[in-house]
Amino acid sequence: MSALDEGTPEATPSGGTDGGGAAGQRVLMAAALGSAPMEVLDFLLPLWAGSELKAGASAVGALIAVEAVLSLVFRPLAGELSDRCDPRRVGAVGAALYALSFAGYAVADALWPAFAAAGLGGAGGALFWVALDTWTGRRATGNGTAAYGKLLSVSGQGAFVGYLLAFTVLERGGYRPLFWLGCAACAVAAVLLAVRPEEAAGKADAGELPDAAAGCADGRRRLLPLMVLASVTAGAEAGLWMLLLLQLQGEYGLTPTEAALVFAPGFVVFILLPEHAHRITDRVGRSWTMGVSFTASALFAGGLAVVSAPVAVAVLWTLVAACFAAQIPVEQATVAAAAGGRPGRAMGRYESARLVGVLVGPPLLGTVFEAWGWAAACLTSAAVSASAAVAAPWAMRTAAGGNRTAIRTRSVGQGEPESAPPRQKRDQVRNEGDELGTEMTSSAGAQSPKEHARKERRDWLFHTLVFAVVQLGLWVLDANWLAYRIQDEPIPDENRGVLMWIGRIWLTIWIIDTIWSWSYTVFPRQKKARSRS
Repeated sequence: MSALDEGTPEATPSGGTDGGGAAGQRVLMAAALGSAPMEVLDFLLPLWAGSELKAGASAVGALIAVEAVLSLVFRPLAGELSDRCDPRRVGAVGAALYALSFAGYAVADALWPAFAAAGLGGAGGALFWVALDTWTGRRATGNGTAAYGKLLSVSGQGAFVGYLLAFTVLERGGYRPLFWLGCAACAVAAVLLAVRPEEAAGKADAGELPDAAAGCADGRRRLLPLMVLASVTAGAEAGLWMLLLLQLQGEYGLTPTEAALVFAPGFVVFILLPEHAHRITDRVGRSWTMGVSFTASALFAGGLAVVSAPVAVAVLWTLVAACFAAQIPVEQATVAAAAGGRPGRAMGRYESARLVGVLVGPPLLGTVFEAWGWAAACLTSAAVSASAAVAAPWAMRTAAGGNRTAIRTRSVGQGEPESAPPRQKRDQVRNEGDELGTEMTSSAGAQSPKEHARKERRDWLFHTLVFAVVQLGLWVLDANWLAYRIQDEPIPDENRGVLMWIGRIWLTIWIIDTIWSWSYTVFPRQKKARSRS
């Protein structure tokens, strides 16, 4: 098993563990606030341009292409800036550009201001997400998968709340108020990232950059197989996703809302699982995690070739979403660990590789669909994912090989003697705190009872805020199970559906989370380091 598989630590800016709990919470809040309008815009932009600006298919395609191309062009630049500056400053600039983009959409009454807004959005999104990924890689302790899982989970929760609010605002006020709301959310995200930027911890030492650059070419070669895997699989998944939406709409006559409900259970799994998946992936290894995820993706695509009924799609997608929730943080943590002192540059290239796949995959798979049909397109996507599953262990070993020396060097001086046995080192690494926003941990990886209780309360407050916003959105949509129970009213048959089910399940999860989180305050106890026997 490779070094990366064994839970190797990434460097932190100070050479130790992350003590910036408040800073971590601000980054997470900014991620949630930024993700909500950005994800919604990707869905609504073609509909808005067609209905409000009366744009034709070619103009809508060009509008989307402008944003995608600018995002691709700015990603490498975003990586360089995140390496040389405080990534939080770079992320704040990106959020501000996205706020200007939403303001441009809000006032646009013709195509040319819409194209300008799309360009600002493409550049802003690249700066925002690459910077947050870079900051996460720098600040994470342990092997990094939990930190990236937490970021992915919070971003997904923000997108989920954003969709609920968006459809509510759209129904009552139209697109203009929705765009202004998105502008406000991005502006708040920019402020959160700009408040007290930690220049000493987040800014790379200019004197170290030439040394890091010396090994950059070797790092690029070692990360190349993983980048290719990320690009090819992202393309296959994006192409299959597009065709699946068309299949549900054309073959089964589902409306956009009904199609969204098919994917809702999987989406809930995808936003809740990432911050916990590291408990499994850290034990089984990164190569195994990647291989299982790609295999699940291949089975998902192959299964769609046989049966594509809405219920079957919902079940298959829920299963594969759980695998994606584990895979994506592993990919990001691997890139950050093998970056050779330049996590921003590596993250910029990784995001660019995925975006290239997303741009190229749908038209290629669409061509297969038009020439040979639905089953052929599904099997093509399945073949790509199966090939990736076979190649994943080699790609992970290659990425790990370029970072072993640097990893061993970084592990020394963090509370562990250089002569410690490899098993002892691995156990210590796994036992260290590995989440954004954690308090300073001891060298053995354990938190004091007071620190652990404080962290649990802080996480609970964030979870409760998300829960309250979701329940408000469900109430506006007349799909809030809790509201019906409080009023002791029967639920009309027409209101029973996936949204009602999601609200009820989320309420159960929130109650369990509340009891568990506050138990550390009522009965203080130390968060013990996990051991392997």
